[in-house]
Amino acid sequence: MKRSFFSAAYDRMVKARERQVRRYVNGALMQLDDESLAILGRNRDEINREGYQSYPF
Repeated sequence: MKRSFFSAAYDRMVKARERQVRRYVNGALMQLDDESLAILGRNRDEINREGYQSYPF
């Protein structure tokens, strides 16, 4: 079944917002030390590959 224009546009908007939120969270994670990242099961290389955005606030 073909999706409507509005349904497809909404899905694209949600996906774009999810990517933006992930970059924001990754930026916050980059502020943590390596030990804290290890506790969370993450590392800096993984976060760099996913991309991050630093915010000035």
